[in-house]
Amino acid sequence: MERESMEFDVLIVGGGPAGLASAIRLKQLAAEKDRDISVCLIEKGAEIGAHILSGAVMDPRALTELFPDWKERGAPLNTAVTEDKVIFLNETGGRQVPNNLLPDCFVNHGNYIVRLGNVAKWLGEQAEALGVEIYPGFAGAEILYDENGAVKGVATGDMGLTREGEQGPNYQPGMELHAKYTLFAEGCRGHLGKQLETKFSLRDGVDPQTYGIGLKELWEVPAERHRPGLVVHTAGWPLPADTYGGGFVYHLEDNLVAVGYVVGLNYSNPFLSPFEEFQRYKTHPDIRKYLEGGKRLAYGARAIAAGGLQSQPRLVFPGGALIGDDAGFLNAARIKGSHAAIKSGMLAAEAAFEALGAERQRDALTAFPAAFRSSWLYDELYKTRNFKPYMKKGVWLGSLLFGIDQKLFGGKVPWTLSNTADHTTLKPAAESARIDYPKPDGVLTFDRLSSVFLSNTNHEEEQPCHLQLKDAAVPIAVNLAKYDAPEQRYCPAGVYEIVRDGENNAPRLQINAQNCVHCKTCDIKDPTQNINWVVPQGGEGPIYQGM
Repeated sequence: MERESMEFDVLIVGGGPAGLASAIRLKQLAAEKDRDISVCLIEKGAEIGAHILSGAVMDPRALTELFPDWKERGAPLNTAVTEDKVIFLNETGGRQVPNNLLPDCFVNHGNYIVRLGNVAKWLGEQAEALGVEIYPGFAGAEILYDENGAVKGVATGDMGLTREGEQGPNYQPGMELHAKYTLFAEGCRGHLGKQLETKFSLRDGVDPQTYGIGLKELWEVPAERHRPGLVVHTAGWPLPADTYGGGFVYHLEDNLVAVGYVVGLNYSNPFLSPFEEFQRYKTHPDIRKYLEGGKRLAYGARAIAAGGLQSQPRLVFPGGALIGDDAGFLNAARIKGSHAAIKSGMLAAEAAFEALGAERQRDALTAFPAAFRSSWLYDELYKTRNFKPYMKKGVWLGSLLFGIDQKLFGGKVPWTLSNTADHTTLKPAAESARIDYPKPDGVLTFDRLSSVFLSNTNHEEEQPCHLQLKDAAVPIAVNLAKYDAPEQRYCPAGVYEIVRDGENNAPRLQINAQNCVHCKTCDIKDPTQNINWVVPQGGEGPIYQGM
């Protein structure tokens, strides 16, 4: 069946802070110059904000550039940071770092604790008011190219396919969305962004990207345990000293507390489970004191790109650009990415608007990376570029080296350290220590399935599996045999399961795709790179409510 098509000046794939900021900036410029440009934004989530998950402490600098009057407009930045605590934990206690010794990147004066999904929803409302066409529930499934090989847009996913990929009774073909320029803002490890990196060799000459997985819960706690504006960051326990990671506790408004844990995906022990480490983290005396007597309201998980400038791909290609965490703009040292996403979206929009004004189309927006290089965002990311490589040396030595780098040199040391790909770092199971995780108590700690329930995740089971295996034999022949099937543990949603059945009790990998929260960890950490995450039907996955 032939697809219908629509034409736009600019198409944006992804409705997070980067995509929405770029759409808004394009329409602002058009209004300033009294020009009419058509801007379309598609979002794979059921609604704007449905797939947004972040800590989050937000630096309002980029938002203020986008909307100087964001407070008057009612932006949901409701809780100013009032206090910072950075604590190194051991099993029973911890030691707080004096605030005067903290590097500037750990100081949050002037920042806000937010529910980033609510911020994205508000940005969506501003974009629609400016005339941006927003289509939630439409997943960008395929990149379209013109006769010269330039990107000319995307096709949205077909609906109503059977598990075998055939047309079911409710089949509807996707639409082709064409544009003069297409901006990809899919977030970390974008499905289409990954293809563009290969097609246009965008990663040539740069380090592999390196990632973390962030897990988060939202709690409602008793008023006596709530301290609005308090930001707590921790390192150390429960992870071993040679494994990068850390936790956070952010006190929002209305007796709400966001608690979360980040584990660097360059860990080496295949028995490590980021989900279980997060559950253990909440039992520490310095953390549980904020949660006891409270109620868990929501859960989610998402990978984050943490490699810094040296792992950032080339940003532009004929017909478009990568923005936000699709290009790795997150500042891992600050544990912040929303301000960087917004700024990158604005810079790309300005380059696209200039090109449209010159009646150009589908060439490389070279003004975008040039503007980024001369921006405050580049300076910020340059100063913290060595954070993740330092942390490969272990939490204690890495923290010391990064502290010296920041406090004595202001991040301007004359060296740039390198990153390695996370899927290469696992040791064989036979060389690794097993980890005995305690059973959840159902009060402070929980299992995966009850957690996934709180993420409101849903997928239609009668559709092709969106977690594709390049070789069906590899999970048993390699992953199970050599690494004891680590996909069972690095997935935070119980998607991957080794089951034994038949007369010979033979093992097989069962993929519970309906549980997937779209975190992308499997696509990143699988040691054989045999798992390929592709988009399911539009509108599916989690529906986070203000995460």
